[in-house]
Amino acid sequence: MADPVSPSDTRRLMMTSALPYANGPIHIGHIAGAYLPGDIRARFERLSGTDVLWVCGSDEHGAAITLRAKNDGVTPREIVDHYHADMQAAFHGLDMSFDHYSRTSSSKHHQIAQDFFTTLLKKGSFEVKTDAQFYDPEASQFLADRYITGTCPKCEAPGAFGDQCEKCGSALSPKELIDPTSTLSGATPVLKDTTLWYLPMGNHEDWLKEYIEQGTFNGQPHHDAQIWKAHVTGQCRSWIEGGLQSRAMTRDLDWGVPVPVEGADGKVLYVWLDAPIGYITATMEWAEANGKDWKDWWQSDQTDLVHYIGKDNIVFHCLIFPILLREHGDYILPTNVPANAFMNLEGDKISTSRNWAVWVTEYLNDFPEKSDELRYVLASIMPEQKDSEFTWTDYRERVNNELADVLGNFINRVLVLTNKYYDGVAPAFDPHSATEAEHAVLEALRIAPARVGNFIRRNRFRDALQEAMGVARLGNKYMTEQEPWKVQKTDPKRTEAIMHCCIQVAANCSILLEPFIPRTASKLQEALGIEGAIWNTATPEIIPAGRVLTQLPILFEKIDESIVEAQLLKLHASRATEPESEIPPSKPEMTFEDFQKLDLRVGEVTACERVPKADKLLQLTIQTGLDERTVLSGIAEHFAPEEVVGRRVTLLVNLAPRKIRGIESQGMVLMAESADGSLRFVTPEEGTQPGDIIS
Repeated sequence: MADPVSPSDTRRLMMTSALPYANGPIHIGHIAGAYLPGDIRARFERLSGTDVLWVCGSDEHGAAITLRAKNDGVTPREIVDHYHADMQAAFHGLDMSFDHYSRTSSSKHHQIAQDFFTTLLKKGSFEVKTDAQFYDPEASQFLADRYITGTCPKCEAPGAFGDQCEKCGSALSPKELIDPTSTLSGATPVLKDTTLWYLPMGNHEDWLKEYIEQGTFNGQPHHDAQIWKAHVTGQCRSWIEGGLQSRAMTRDLDWGVPVPVEGADGKVLYVWLDAPIGYITATMEWAEANGKDWKDWWQSDQTDLVHYIGKDNIVFHCLIFPILLREHGDYILPTNVPANAFMNLEGDKISTSRNWAVWVTEYLNDFPEKSDELRYVLASIMPEQKDSEFTWTDYRERVNNELADVLGNFINRVLVLTNKYYDGVAPAFDPHSATEAEHAVLEALRIAPARVGNFIRRNRFRDALQEAMGVARLGNKYMTEQEPWKVQKTDPKRTEAIMHCCIQVAANCSILLEPFIPRTASKLQEALGIEGAIWNTATPEIIPAGRVLTQLPILFEKIDESIVEAQLLKLHASRATEPESEIPPSKPEMTFEDFQKLDLRVGEVTACERVPKADKLLQLTIQTGLDERTVLSGIAEHFAPEEVVGRRVTLLVNLAPRKIRGIESQGMVLMAESADGSLRFVTPEEGTQPGDIIS
């Protein structure tokens, strides 16, 4: 028997993932940072019998929402309604298994947040101060933190916000910014008195230091304290040692949870007081719908509270929210905050403003029914301790070499041979016919569930996935070495032992990989006749002799290189340029000999048409003077085909041909990208002819 994986040694596990701002779509960086880790853990804990609850919801207040609404010329309500639905579609498409997904603009959440604030107010947790705040004289309103940008005083990066520098991650206050500017009007803000409620964070430094560094609170250890990530405790220690400053818990805004104090018209709760209370609201809504008591999850010492977030939210979940919970007095504190670092994309930081991202809904449109492929790749490169990078080439290689060649190939061979030799029925297994090779495989299966589960509970998801895939690799290697297709001709009894082991490996893969690739696992379990699987179902004897196995189609289609090229073209074509102050540096120096290799010529476009099922590609027929050739260009969003025909273009004619969407592209047309993201042809001067050399 396998060593059992027991439920979490506390009675309950309360899990949250960061509430995404409802002001834009979800990209792969969001998924890898806060949502895929939560989903893997939640799925595993459910399989293990743990009493687990995982909640999330849309963060629908704050300056980011009102900024987007103002820029788009619509109301904040229209913005949050649109993106609340859009984000849910993205999460659903990637099979995020939240127990409940809420939203902070609901009337229930307003009431819960106001009650929480009122409790703290009565306990004297706040300081009421009339202080000078930035005010936009042209827009005639006080400026929330995100309405102010300037140069970061820590790293000197331009474009830092009034609450945080997104480049270095430092928490800021608006008055620290160098050369502050209002994002509403572009005016230089002035200081004007207003009354706000502040949280005196400096009063909490001593107990926070014990809580963060020693993993204890009031002398009692936390369940998960020993495995807090070093970069999480390091960030918190840095803030505490630098001296925690009082932070305003209210803002002068007209969109948010109104401050429940007489005479506080035009003031709302600070989004980082309001938003994490959304976890509590979501739990209340779930409990009400399921006949449970929400207090069991937030006010019981038999519950562990774990927040899955990105590293830009560490200060809010590890310092501000714990202070608020402790001041209230009725709530447990987080036992772990396993924040992930950032995911980059093709050598650059993911940027929503520059449209440099892989958007989840676009991915699902381009690759329907391939959610598991993206989940697998993101889990493989998850930025658990430091920033990682997604590239389409790596995506292709992992899908082809690991999912298709290792897992998919193994499963296919097991089912095909079982069908061929035994009419699809699992053969009997005589232990006396087993060799050392079989015993080694079965022993590996015995210990695998505990090893994978241990990594998941320690939030080491990359290691857990490698351990689970190691079972599939073991099966592939074992089958290849034992060659049952040869043994069957001379020793059918021995073949039964080999196929028995291979079937057990396949069945174990269906359970061990379920938290990572749930759709594939479900298909495999159905084919193997496994019903109601739990984690401890994974044993060396999971499939009994006589079990009927059904065939499966190919689990993973291989990704052609042309798909990668098309995605890269799409990515670069949709990219907006950086602001002038953030123009990327020049590329590495090249030699004159390198330059001489470039064969640039004048070409004339004689025909142009759209590429089917490719929104951003045009197929150009170009007369080069040397020949007539086909070139694909990702400019369909900027030019209609009829606008391109007859143009003289600059063409790189000696670029190696590439197949994209089944069409061979034989060169590259040079384009210029303007500051606003628009594209223009690099047009040769009048008088040039097709074939003229550009030097």
